Amino acid sequence: MSDAPEDHNAPVIREFRANQGRMQGNFAGAPLLLLHTKGAKSGHERIHPVMYLDLDDRRFVFASKAGADTNPDWYHNLVANPEVKVEMGEETYSAVAHSVEGTERDRIYATQVSRFPGFGEYQEKTPRRIPVVELARGA
Repeated sequence: MSDAPEDHNAPVIREFRANQGRMQGNFAGAPLLLLHTKGAKSGHERIHPVMYLDLDDRRFVFASKAGADTNPDWYHNLVANPEVKVEMGEETYSAVAHSVEGTERDRIYATQVSRFPGFGEYQEKTPRRIPVVELARGA
């Protein structure tokens, strides 16, 4: 087994799909979706389990990478190719991803921190401003 993120994500993806998105263990009770991106260089599909926040009839994900000093690969992929797929439970839909900036970003991130304090710890661990990304349903 390699250290590639997809290798680490494979068991989470299998559990997600086997249980229609209901997770056990570390992700029990967490709002989780599978984000399908296209590799910025390779063009290959990549699948990433990520926590999300539904707020104001919108859906957001957070490029936290557990507070690492670099953004996760999936973030670079969706900046290069913002058309993504979102897998939630038994539903899969197309979406367009875009970063949320300024005070709106801060408000949304603060809401996520209030629900899942670990996201506050992630921001404290890194000098980078953790991106907030809206996943707007495609037409």
